[in-house]
Amino acid sequence: MADGDGLSEAATAAASPAPASGLSPPLGWRERLRAGLAGTGASLWFVAGLGLLYALRVPLRLCENLAAVTLFLNSLTPKFYVALTGTSSLISGLIFIFEWWYFHKHGTSFIEQVSVSHLRPLMGGTESSISEPGSPSSNRESETSRQNLSECKVWRNPLNLFRGAEYRRYTWVTGKEPLTYYDMNLSAQDHQTFFTCDTDFLRPSDTVMQKAWRERNPPARIKAAYQALELNNDCATAYVLLAEEEATTIVDAERLFKQALKAGETIYRRSQQCQHQSPQHEAQLRRDTNVLVYIKRRLAMCARKLGRIREAVKIMRDLMKEFPPLTMLNIHENLLESLLELQAYADVQAVLAKYDDISLPKSAAICYTAALLKTRTVSDKFSPETASRRGLNTAEINAVEAIHRAVEFNPHVPKYLLEMKSLILPPEHILKRGDSEAIAYAFFHLQHWKRIEGALNLLQCTWEGTFRMIPYPLEKGHLFYPYPSCTETADRELLPTFHHVSVYPKKELPFFIHFTAGLCSSTAMIALLTHQFPEIMGVFAKAVSMISRTCVEYL
Repeated sequence: MADGDGLSEAATAAASPAPASGLSPPLGWRERLRAGLAGTGASLWFVAGLGLLYALRVPLRLCENLAAVTLFLNSLTPKFYVALTGTSSLISGLIFIFEWWYFHKHGTSFIEQVSVSHLRPLMGGTESSISEPGSPSSNRESETSRQNLSECKVWRNPLNLFRGAEYRRYTWVTGKEPLTYYDMNLSAQDHQTFFTCDTDFLRPSDTVMQKAWRERNPPARIKAAYQALELNNDCATAYVLLAEEEATTIVDAERLFKQALKAGETIYRRSQQCQHQSPQHEAQLRRDTNVLVYIKRRLAMCARKLGRIREAVKIMRDLMKEFPPLTMLNIHENLLESLLELQAYADVQAVLAKYDDISLPKSAAICYTAALLKTRTVSDKFSPETASRRGLNTAEINAVEAIHRAVEFNPHVPKYLLEMKSLILPPEHILKRGDSEAIAYAFFHLQHWKRIEGALNLLQCTWEGTFRMIPYPLEKGHLFYPYPSCTETADRELLPTFHHVSVYPKKELPFFIHFTAGLCSSTAMIALLTHQFPEIMGVFAKAVSMISRTCVEYL
């Protein structure tokens, strides 16, 4: 891919360490060779080559050798040309089949791999086999063993919407279902995991709610919640279900969640007093803790949606302090979004400093928020023309590196941020590094990128440069472990049918597969023509040899 804004050299060089002088980073031997052959340099090399060939025509005896070759070709019969082209076609076909098989098994071209392994050292290109501590390769190796196990794990969307107040209203207006059955089934499993336990039989209302979470029909679930409230007016999970699915506005949902909070706190304090009596009581405390945390988080999201952002931030901070072990709920992503809305960028940086760590799982929210903060320092004065003319300074290099890092983690996000692709309502579950995560991030964070002047402009100019550093993103990793190949299948299950699932970046065939395919096709065609018209092809071969001889004699 090309940037199209004159930043091809600057964006590619952004992956190297920032120089102290503020100039562009030094180019490698490939870039220097490409620059030397560009423009008038290529013409000078061509003229010099012709001059050298002309000067050595007598010592090399070019005319005599060409005459001998021409005499030999004139003595050949058409049968020889048929055999030659047929053999060439067979050999090139075998090479093509082998290249295709090797690529599908190993993800790279065999010819390209051999060239890089054996020819590059002869040409002066070496690669260090020892990774320095803190380098991208060492960081990637430390992540690979841990994250390969869960590369296609489906996560609960930290910013998932309310079914009754948002998803169902969308269905009323458009007639389309924004949630898939697979997504809702995952939510039902989450509800049974977090809101039920083995001691539900001790409380009749919890027994009713245990059946309610398993119901597929929304009216049946709502009816069961009312039945649970008739048995126990302090059934917190019944209020949670009504707030999620029956409430048609955020105000109504918040009112029901406040009732759930009052009931949940009472049950939580009661469970704390009995937690050490038996393993069943400990399981009940874990369930009541999950219910309380869920209610407070949803209350914070209601406050965020109703414009009371500072109140939402306070609830989230208190949750993270009171229940630090529950980091798997990713409450910090809700906090990041609220702090960005407040434009409290120093607080955002403090949260990132804690959670953007090599030992913690990454997310699009983490990577793209870090890129946004670094972009913010240079985006208002950034100009593609100026940057391509003078190169990138240190701050711009840091911003471009952050964008490349974010794009490598999830390459689907930029098309949504740049509005090259339409947004839909985010699903209740996301696949990290997939299209579903990109939709969920852009749905809530697009406004934050638009608020910062020039941020989207810098993103547009530089994001495609990531794929020049990673020729085949599906097979290789630079800052992260290799991009998983299972995202498309999972995203098609999570996203509605009316959405065109992004499968970018697509797996591209190496150059040598195209080359061998063309070579095989062309030699097969020549062999066929030679077999059908041997005399004509013989005359054609002699004509080509005569033209070559004339050119040499002219020189």
